[in-house]
Amino acid sequence: MSGEGPRRLPPLRRERLYESLAAHISDFIEAQGLVGGDRLPPERQLAAELGVSRATLSRALASLETRGRIEVRHGVGALVREPDEDDGGWHQRVAERPRSEVLVAREAVLAGLARAAATNPDSSLRVAMLAPDGRPRDFDHTWRCIRRLSAAPLLSDLDDVLAANAPAPSDGADLRARLDTVAEAIVAGDAVLAATACQGLLGG
Repeated sequence: MSGEGPRRLPPLRRERLYESLAAHISDFIEAQGLVGGDRLPPERQLAAELGVSRATLSRALASLETRGRIEVRHGVGALVREPDEDDGGWHQRVAERPRSEVLVAREAVLAGLARAAATNPDSSLRVAMLAPDGRPRDFDHTWRCIRRLSAAPLLSDLDDVLAANAPAPSDGADLRARLDTVAEAIVAGDAVLAATACQGLLGG
Protein backbone atom coordinates (compact mmCIF):
# COMPACT_ATOMS: atom_id res chain seq x y z
CA MET A 1 0.00 0.00 0.00
CA SER A 2 1.94 2.96 -1.31
CA GLY A 3 1.90 6.25 0.53
CA GLU A 4 1.74 4.59 3.93
CA GLY A 5 4.58 4.14 6.36
CA PRO A 6 5.76 0.69 7.41
CA ARG A 7 3.33 -1.29 9.49
CA ARG A 8 4.13 -1.23 13.18
CA LEU A 9 2.85 -3.46 15.95
CA PRO A 10 1.76 -1.86 19.21
CA PRO A 11 4.18 -2.84 21.99
CA LEU A 12 3.12 -5.24 24.72
CA ARG A 13 2.52 -3.46 28.00
CA ARG A 14 4.44 -6.07 29.98
CA GLU A 15 6.48 -9.18 29.47
CA ARG A 16 4.33 -12.18 28.64
CA LEU A 17 4.84 -15.84 27.89
CA TYR A 18 5.62 -16.69 24.27
CA GLU A 19 2.12 -18.16 23.80
CA SER A 20 0.58 -14.77 24.59
CA LEU A 21 3.07 -13.07 22.30
CA ALA A 22 2.14 -15.48 19.51
CA ALA A 23 -1.54 -14.63 20.02
CA HIS A 24 -0.68 -10.91 19.95
CA ILE A 25 1.11 -11.27 16.61
CA SER A 26 -1.72 -13.41 15.23
CA ASP A 27 -4.22 -10.72 16.24
CA PHE A 28 -2.07 -8.11 14.48
CA ILE A 29 -2.08 -10.19 11.29
CA GLU A 30 -5.88 -10.29 11.37
CA ALA A 31 -6.28 -6.62 12.28
CA GLN A 32 -3.98 -5.50 9.45
CA GLY A 33 -5.69 -7.76 6.94
CA LEU A 34 -2.40 -9.42 6.04
CA VAL A 35 -2.72 -12.29 3.59
CA GLY A 36 -0.60 -15.22 2.46
CA GLY A 37 2.81 -14.07 1.27
CA ASP A 38 2.84 -10.79 3.22
CA ARG A 39 6.02 -10.42 5.26
CA LEU A 40 6.25 -9.46 8.90
CA PRO A 41 8.92 -6.95 9.96
CA PRO A 42 12.44 -8.33 10.57
CA GLU A 43 12.89 -10.08 13.92
CA ARG A 44 15.20 -7.40 15.33
CA GLN A 45 12.67 -4.66 14.50
CA LEU A 46 9.73 -6.76 15.68
CA ALA A 47 11.37 -7.51 19.04
CA ALA A 48 12.14 -3.82 19.57
CA GLU A 49 8.60 -2.73 18.69
CA LEU A 50 7.05 -5.34 20.97
CA GLY A 51 9.51 -4.74 23.80
CA VAL A 52 10.55 -8.40 24.10
CA SER A 53 13.78 -10.32 23.78
CA ARG A 54 14.80 -11.97 20.50
CA ALA A 55 14.66 -15.36 22.25
CA THR A 56 11.04 -14.85 23.35
CA LEU A 57 10.10 -13.61 19.90
CA SER A 58 11.76 -16.60 18.25
CA ARG A 59 9.72 -18.98 20.39
CA ALA A 60 6.52 -17.11 19.51
CA LEU A 61 7.30 -17.23 15.79
CA ALA A 62 8.15 -20.93 16.05
CA SER A 63 4.80 -21.51 17.73
CA LEU A 64 2.98 -19.64 14.97
CA GLU A 65 4.92 -21.60 12.36
CA THR A 66 3.96 -24.87 14.04
CA ARG A 67 0.31 -23.84 13.87
CA GLY A 68 0.64 -23.01 10.19
CA ARG A 69 -0.03 -19.28 10.70
CA ILE A 70 3.34 -18.13 9.33
CA GLU A 71 6.29 -19.61 7.47
CA VAL A 72 9.83 -18.63 8.43
CA ARG A 73 12.22 -18.71 5.48
CA HIS A 74 15.98 -18.37 5.89
CA GLY A 75 17.15 -15.10 4.39
CA VAL A 76 13.57 -13.91 3.84
CA GLY A 77 11.91 -13.71 7.24
CA ALA A 78 8.44 -14.55 8.52
CA LEU A 79 5.73 -14.78 5.87
CA VAL A 80 2.02 -14.95 6.58
CA ARG A 81 0.31 -18.16 5.51
CA GLU A 82 -3.31 -18.47 4.51
CA PRO A 83 -5.46 -20.31 7.06
CA ASP A 84 -6.08 -23.91 6.12
CA GLU A 85 -9.29 -24.75 4.29
CA ASP A 86 -12.03 -26.76 5.99
CA ASP A 87 -10.51 -29.98 7.29
CA GLY A 88 -13.72 -31.84 7.93
CA GLY A 89 -13.77 -30.82 11.60
CA TRP A 90 -10.46 -32.55 12.46
CA HIS A 91 -9.13 -29.58 14.45
CA GLN A 92 -12.39 -29.41 16.40
CA ARG A 93 -12.35 -33.13 17.15
CA VAL A 94 -8.80 -32.87 18.49
CA ALA A 95 -9.76 -29.86 20.61
CA GLU A 96 -12.58 -31.86 22.20
CA ARG A 97 -10.35 -34.76 23.29
CA PRO A 98 -8.83 -34.88 26.80
CA ARG A 99 -5.44 -33.16 26.95
CA SER A 100 -3.80 -36.36 28.21
CA GLU A 101 -4.97 -38.19 25.10
CA VAL A 102 -3.70 -35.46 22.79
CA LEU A 103 -0.32 -35.48 24.55
CA VAL A 104 0.01 -39.23 23.92
CA ALA A 105 -0.95 -38.75 20.27
CA ARG A 106 1.53 -35.92 19.75
CA GLU A 107 4.35 -37.87 21.40
CA ALA A 108 3.61 -40.70 18.96
CA VAL A 109 3.86 -38.27 16.05
CA LEU A 110 7.08 -36.78 17.44
CA ALA A 111 8.49 -40.29 17.72
CA GLY A 112 7.65 -40.91 14.08
CA LEU A 113 9.34 -37.67 13.04
CA ALA A 114 12.42 -38.50 15.12
CA ARG A 115 12.61 -41.99 13.62
CA ALA A 116 12.35 -40.61 10.09
CA ALA A 117 14.97 -37.92 10.83
CA ALA A 118 17.42 -40.54 12.09
CA THR A 119 17.12 -42.40 8.79
CA ASN A 120 17.96 -39.33 6.73
CA PRO A 121 20.84 -40.61 4.55
CA ASP A 122 22.76 -37.31 4.76
CA SER A 123 24.76 -37.79 7.96
CA SER A 124 26.56 -34.46 7.53
CA LEU A 125 23.20 -32.67 7.44
CA ARG A 126 22.07 -34.48 10.60
CA VAL A 127 25.25 -33.32 12.33
CA ALA A 128 24.95 -29.75 11.04
CA MET A 129 21.37 -29.40 12.25
CA LEU A 130 21.42 -31.24 15.57
CA ALA A 131 24.97 -31.60 16.91
CA PRO A 132 25.70 -29.48 20.04
CA ASP A 133 26.71 -25.90 19.23
CA GLY A 134 27.30 -24.61 22.75
CA ARG A 135 23.79 -23.25 23.24
CA PRO A 136 21.05 -24.82 25.41
CA ARG A 137 18.59 -27.02 23.55
CA ASP A 138 15.33 -25.32 22.65
CA PHE A 139 12.21 -27.40 21.97
CA ASP A 140 10.84 -25.40 19.03
CA HIS A 141 14.16 -25.01 17.24
CA THR A 142 15.07 -28.66 17.78
CA TRP A 143 11.79 -29.89 16.34
CA ARG A 144 11.96 -27.55 13.36
CA CYS A 145 15.30 -29.19 12.53
CA ILE A 146 13.91 -32.70 13.11
CA ARG A 147 10.92 -32.02 10.89
CA ARG A 148 13.19 -30.83 8.08
CA LEU A 149 15.40 -33.88 8.44
CA SER A 150 12.41 -36.24 8.53
CA ALA A 151 11.02 -35.17 5.14
CA ALA A 152 7.66 -36.46 6.39
CA PRO A 153 5.06 -33.81 5.48
CA LEU A 154 2.05 -35.82 6.64
CA LEU A 155 3.52 -36.33 10.11
CA SER A 156 4.42 -32.63 10.21
CA ASP A 157 0.84 -31.71 9.32
CA LEU A 158 -0.46 -33.97 12.11
CA ASP A 159 1.96 -32.34 14.53
CA ASP A 160 0.62 -28.92 13.51
CA VAL A 161 -2.91 -29.99 14.44
CA LEU A 162 -1.96 -31.62 17.73
CA ALA A 163 0.41 -28.83 18.83
CA ALA A 164 -2.45 -26.39 19.38
CA ASN A 165 -3.82 -28.64 22.16
CA ALA A 166 -0.56 -30.24 23.31
CA PRO A 167 1.93 -27.35 23.30
CA ALA A 168 5.66 -27.46 23.88
CA PRO A 169 6.69 -28.26 27.47
CA SER A 170 8.24 -25.68 29.75
CA ASP A 171 11.97 -25.17 29.40
CA GLY A 172 14.20 -26.75 32.01
CA ALA A 173 17.18 -29.00 32.61
CA ASP A 174 15.14 -32.20 32.28
CA LEU A 175 13.66 -31.13 28.94
CA ARG A 176 17.08 -30.12 27.59
CA ALA A 177 18.53 -33.48 28.63
CA ARG A 178 15.69 -35.30 26.85
CA LEU A 179 16.18 -33.19 23.74
CA ASP A 180 19.91 -33.95 23.86
CA THR A 181 19.11 -37.67 23.90
CA VAL A 182 16.77 -37.39 20.92
CA ALA A 183 19.22 -35.23 18.97
CA GLU A 184 22.20 -37.46 19.72
CA ALA A 185 20.27 -40.52 18.57
CA ILE A 186 19.33 -38.81 15.30
CA VAL A 187 22.90 -37.67 14.69
CA ALA A 188 24.07 -41.25 15.31
CA GLY A 189 21.41 -42.61 12.95
CA ASP A 190 19.78 -44.67 15.73
CA ALA A 191 16.11 -44.60 14.71
CA VAL A 192 14.91 -46.85 17.55
CA LEU A 193 16.52 -44.76 20.30
CA ALA A 194 15.38 -41.52 18.64
CA ALA A 195 11.78 -42.72 18.74
CA THR A 196 11.82 -44.21 22.25
CA ALA A 197 13.48 -41.08 23.66
CA CYS A 198 10.32 -39.16 22.79
CA GLN A 199 8.29 -41.08 25.36
CA GLY A 200 7.29 -38.69 28.14
CA LEU A 201 8.86 -35.75 26.33
CA LEU A 202 5.77 -33.55 26.66
CA GLY A 203 5.21 -34.35 30.32
CA GLY A 204 1.72 -34.63 31.67
